[in-house]
Amino acid sequence: MAPATNSEIMTEAAEPKVLTRPKDWPATNGPIDLARHDLPHNTSTIEWWYLNTHVTSTAGRRFSVFASFFRLAVGRDEATGEFEYAHSITWAVCDADKKAYLMDSVVDQVAPSEGLRMLDRGDDTTDILLQKALREVFNKGNVPFPDRLLKTAAEVSQEHLFLKYDHNVFKKLKNGAYQLSLKNETNDVECELFFNPLIEPVRHGDDGVVKGTGGEDMFYYFIPQCEVSGVITTGGETHDVEGTGWYDHEFGKPTKEHIETDLRHDIAWNWISLQLSNGWQISGYDLFDNLNNGEGCGKWAIVIDPEGKSYNLSNFSFTPLEYWTSSKTFTEYPVLWQFEIPAFGLNVMVEAEFPEQEFVTIISKPAFWEGRIKAEGNFGDERVTALGFIERSGFGSIEKLDEFFKAVTKETKKSIEKLLPLEPTDEEFLMLVADKRNSHFIEGLSKDQYVQNLILPIREIIDRGGKCWRSYVLLACIDVVGGNSQPFMDWLSWPEMLHTGSLIIDDVQDRSVIRRGGTSCHEVHGEAIAINAGNACYFLGQVLMLDDRLSPDTKLKAYEIYFETMRAAHAGQCIDISSFYSMMEGVVESGDSTELEKRVLGVHRLKSAVPASMLAQLGALQGGGTQEQIDNLGRFFEALGLAFQIVDDVLNLRGFKNDLKDRGEDIAAGKITFPVAKAMSLLNAEDRRWLWETVKSQPQEREIIDAAIDKMEECGAIGTCQQQAETLV
Repeated sequence: MAPATNSEIMTEAAEPKVLTRPKDWPATNGPIDLARHDLPHNTSTIEWWYLNTHVTSTAGRRFSVFASFFRLAVGRDEATGEFEYAHSITWAVCDADKKAYLMDSVVDQVAPSEGLRMLDRGDDTTDILLQKALREVFNKGNVPFPDRLLKTAAEVSQEHLFLKYDHNVFKKLKNGAYQLSLKNETNDVECELFFNPLIEPVRHGDDGVVKGTGGEDMFYYFIPQCEVSGVITTGGETHDVEGTGWYDHEFGKPTKEHIETDLRHDIAWNWISLQLSNGWQISGYDLFDNLNNGEGCGKWAIVIDPEGKSYNLSNFSFTPLEYWTSSKTFTEYPVLWQFEIPAFGLNVMVEAEFPEQEFVTIISKPAFWEGRIKAEGNFGDERVTALGFIERSGFGSIEKLDEFFKAVTKETKKSIEKLLPLEPTDEEFLMLVADKRNSHFIEGLSKDQYVQNLILPIREIIDRGGKCWRSYVLLACIDVVGGNSQPFMDWLSWPEMLHTGSLIIDDVQDRSVIRRGGTSCHEVHGEAIAINAGNACYFLGQVLMLDDRLSPDTKLKAYEIYFETMRAAHAGQCIDISSFYSMMEGVVESGDSTELEKRVLGVHRLKSAVPASMLAQLGALQGGGTQEQIDNLGRFFEALGLAFQIVDDVLNLRGFKNDLKDRGEDIAAGKITFPVAKAMSLLNAEDRRWLWETVKSQPQEREIIDAAIDKMEECGAIGTCQQQAETLV
C-alpha cells in the first residue's frame, strides 16, 4: 500500500532540530553506519541499546522479550575530562500463554553512592520519610528491591559492539547479526537470542532527533525488521523459538558541562512498536513535559514498508480507552488504546496481552509499563493484525506518601463498592447474607431494608475516606514474601471494613459525635443500628475467604489468625471501656506512671497493634511466605500498629489534619491516654492533681481543654510520646 499524498508525511530531507551535532553523531540525512554508530558514544550523557521480540516455540508456546542496556554519565575523569558512566539493564520475558511477566533490573555498583549524592543535593522529590528510607538502604551499600546490584563492573568495548553486564550480554557478530544473552538466577529465566536484520536502519523523529527523558536532544535510529531465533528457558523448561525482532539505539547530547546524576523524569512518554501482518512496521511516540503542566513536546510516527522505505508523520492519535491499576505502586496504566494514522488509513485497537506488565524499578521510579500488546483494525482497505510493545513512563508518578495513600484509598473504595453495593443484585444480596446452598435465608427479607439499615450506615463512614494504610499492609506483605498481590485487590475492602466496624462501636461506647470529619454513625442512625452495623463489619469480609485460589490449609490458618485477633481486640476494648480510674489516685500521689503506661500500651497493643499484625500475617500467608516470614512481618507491624495508636493519641491533642476529629476530644471524654499517663511522671504534684481532676471532669469548655493540652505540651509529655512512637518503628 502507498500512502495518500499528505504534506504531513516527512521524508529524510526534513530540517534537523539540532544544528550543532556532537562529532560522533550521524551526519544530516544519509545512511547510518552501524559499524560506527552501534558503538558507545563517549560524547553522550545517556545512551541505551534496546531490543524486543515476539517468538513462538516449536511446541506453540508464545513469548515476548525486551531488554534495555543503559549507560548514564555520572561525572568526569579529573585527568582526561572524559565522562564516567554507570550501567544498568532492564529486561523481561512476557509469557503470553501463562500471562506471566518475568522481569529483572540490575544497576551499577555505584548506584548506592550516587543515590546518596542525589539525596544530599536535594534532588529527590519524594517526602522526607521516603528519603529517610532510601538513605538507610543506600548507606547499607544496597538498592531498593526489586532492583539488584551488578556483581562485577560492566564491560563496554570501544572497538566493536560488546556490552556485558554480569550474565547479560549484547554483542554484534561478524555476520552482522546481534546476539542477546540474558540470565536471571533468582527466578530461573534465561534467553539466548539472535537478531538478524532484514532492512537498513531507520531514523526516528526529526531526521533522527528526539527528546530524551530529561529534555535533552537524543539521536534515535532503529531496525524494526529482524529475524529472531534462539532459546528461552523458564521454570526449568527450555524452548527453541523463532519469530520477529526489533532493535533500536539512542544516545543523548549533553545539556550542561557539569554532570549530576538525576533519576527524575522531566519527560513522560508513550511509545509503541507494531509489526503488522502485511509486512509493514510502525513506531510512534508522544512526549509530554512534566515541568510544564504536561504539555506536548514531541510527537512522531514512523511507518516503514516491507522494503524498508520509511515515512515520518506527526499527525496521529494514540488514545487510551481503558485503565488498569497496579497493586504494587497504585499507578494507573492504559491497557486498551485506539491508534490512528489518517494519512495511511490506519485505525487499530491496541490491547495489552495481559495487564500485569508493570516494571517496578527505581531507575524509572516508581515504575513504568512495558509489555506485549496485540492490535487489530484497518490499514487502508486492508484488514490487519499486529504484535508489538508499548512503553508508558512518567505519567502520574506518585512521589509523596500522602499521594500514594490517596491512590490506595481510591482503590479501597472501589473494592468496598464491589463488596457492599448500595444497589445490590439478588445474587450480591444472597452472597452478603448466606451461602448459595442456603438461598432460602433471604426469603421474605427486604433488600431495601438491608441496604438502608446495614450497608448504608457502614458506607457513610467508609466513604468519607481515610489513609487505608491497613488495607495496603495486607497487599504489601503478599509481595514482600514473593507472592503476587494483584489478584487480591478485592481484599483491600476487608481491613477497611474491620477498622470501620471498630470505629462505629468505639464511637457508641465513647459517645463520640464526630468521625472522619462528619457526624458519627450512631448520631445519624441511632445506637441500635450502629451497633449492629459495626458488628456486621467483622463478618462481611468473610465472603472473600470463599476464594478458590486459597487452599483449605491456608484458609484454616487465616481463620485461626483472624479469630485470635478478634479475641484480643475485644479484650483490649473491655479494658479500655473500664479504663484505669482506679489506679489514678496512687499515680497522682506517687508520680510513678510506669505501671499505668504499661497498661495503656497493653490496650493499644490489643486494639490497634494486634489487628495490624494480623493483616501482615494474612498477607504473608497468602503470598506463600514461610512461618518465619509470617511471624517476623507480624511482629514488625505489631510495632507499627502500636506506634500508630500512640501517634493517634498525640494527634488528638495537637490536632488532626483537615479537622477529622475535635482537638482534645479524648480529654472531653475523660480518657486516660498515653500522653496523660506519661505526664504523670513529668509534672509536679500540684500539676498532676490539676490535670487528673480536669480530665476526670470531662470538660466541654474549649479553654479548659486547651489548658490541659498546654500543660502536657509544656512538660514534654506529648513530645516524649511522639519520640517513643518513632523509636518503636
